[in-house]
This record gives sequence, structure tokens and C-alpha cells, in this order.
Amino acid sequence: MNIQRWIARREPNWQRLEALLKQVEKQGLKSLQAAEIRELASLYRSVSADLARARTQQVGNTLTQNLQSLTTRAYTQIYQGSRRQEWQAVLEFYRWGLPSVIQQTLPYIAFATALFLLGALVAWWYAWQDPGFLSLIVPESIISKVRDRHELWMGSIVGIEPLASSNIMINNLSVSFGAVAGGITAGAYTAFLMVFNGLLIGAVGTLVGQNNLAYPFWAFVFPHGALELPAIFFAGGAGFLLGKALLFPGQYRRADALKFYASQAVQLVFGIVPMLIIAGIIEGFFSPNPHVPLPLKYLVGMGLVMLLVRYCNRKRN
Repeated sequence: MNIQRWIARREPNWQRLEALLKQVEKQGLKSLQAAEIRELASLYRSVSADLARARTQQVGNTLTQNLQSLTTRAYTQIYQGSRRQEWQAVLEFYRWGLPSVIQQTLPYIAFATALFLLGALVAWWYAWQDPGFLSLIVPESIISKVRDRHELWMGSIVGIEPLASSNIMINNLSVSFGAVAGGITAGAYTAFLMVFNGLLIGAVGTLVGQNNLAYPFWAFVFPHGALELPAIFFAGGAGFLLGKALLFPGQYRRADALKFYASQAVQLVFGIVPMLIIAGIIEGFFSPNPHVPLPLKYLVGMGLVMLLVRYCNRKRN
């Protein structure tokens, strides 16, 4: 190979790559046009091949080092720069995108919440009318502990917090994903889960209320429930979005409606997961902690509710 002729033929590419890299390093990848970004990627591959040839042909340490520097800089801007953009997109979604989706899908979330509250109200009504009703919903071991020993059952978490927290997260995620996936049953399974979970919390709330344990029970529930319950309502809303696409596609073809509403449902899921992870940590480590005063637990729960409401009402200026 005639090294001087090869260098003369390839050098314009190296200079062009150098110029593009200087622009990107000063102004960022967004300063390039789409054609220039494609050119940058193409030049990176080309110069990488030149580097490999320079090493095998032993064209000189200085040239090899210069080509190595060019390819390293190009790799950093193309791959790590794109990763930075991806992270920026993620942060932008959680900053503005998720609140916007919640606002757009609020009727579906409200419907899921209403079914949950209906279940809780039904359980409260029947539990007061018929004491035997509780045994249909609440495990007998919990009923016995509350009625006979006047104790709550959450103390069993103390001492096994990491295990309990992970189990709680897995359980809550499975319930939420079940509510979302229930949309493919035209929302029927989603509705069942909303009502059933409402029945469960209503029955348990009535049980502890009848035995004068409501204050410590709700002190336990408030800190993590401030995120856990809204996350379940969001999951229910996502399920009903899918159900709507199947039952009432409107002006869209059913397949197009499913794509549109599934996109919104998936975005809600992206919000549900971190909420349930945080709620699981709180429920495992903070809520059952006997050293935390009960009033403080109420304050933390109410504070989280207010922060969540404020977050969901965010609007881009």
C-alpha cells in the first residue's frame, strides 16, 4: 500500500470528522442537521476502519494515535450523547409527560376509583348489618387477632423489613399489572379487581373500627397508601382504556383505537411502577415501625397525598 497516497485520499474524511466533532463538543448533538448526524455516524465507521488499517500497516504512531483520538471522541458523542438524550427524555416524561397523561385519562382513573369506593362502602354496610360477612372477605386469622386479642397484625413485618418490603412490592405490582391486563377482557376483570380490593379495605377498616383499633390501623395505612392506592387506581384507569378501545373504538378502527389507548395505558404503567416501589419501601420500613409516632405517620401520609395531587396537576408553561 502506498501510505502517502492513502493518507492523502483519506485525510479529507478525518478533517471533516474533526470539524463535526468540534461543533458537537461545543454546541451539542442537537446543533447538527439530520443529514450531518448521518454523516457523523458514517465518518465514524469509516475512520474506525482507517484506524484498523493504520495499525496493521504500521503507518506511524502519531497518525495512529490521532485516528484513535478521533474514533474515541466520535464514539463518545454518538453513543454516550444518545444515552444522555435518552435520560433527558425520561426526565422530561416524568416531569411533564406523566402528569399530562394522568389529566387526559382522568375519567377512566375516576371510574376505577369509584368502583373501589363502591366496594368499600358495600363492605362497610354489610359488615355492620351482618357480622358474619367479614369472614367472607377477611382471613379468619386476622379476625381472631383483632377481635380476641385486640391487636393489629402489622407487627409481623418488624424484623424482616427487606423481605417484607420486596414481597409487598411484588404483590402490589402483580395486582396493578392484573388490573391493566384486565382491559383485554373488555375491562371486566379490571372492574372485578377494583371492587374486590375496595371490599377488602372496607371490610378490614370496619373490623378495626368495631374493635377500637382504627387510629393505629389508618396510621399504618396512610404513609404507603398515599401512593399505593392511587397507583392501583391508575392501573384500573389503564385497564379501562384498553376496555374502551375494544368496546367503543369510536371513529377509529378497533386496531387503531387499541394502539392509541394502549399507548396511554403504557405511559400510566411507567408512573405506576416507581410509585409502587416507593410505597413498598415505606410499607416495609416506615409504616409498621413502632418507634415512629402515629401522628407523624398521618402527617407523612397527608404530605404525600398533597405532593401527588400537586404533581398530577402540573402543566407545562
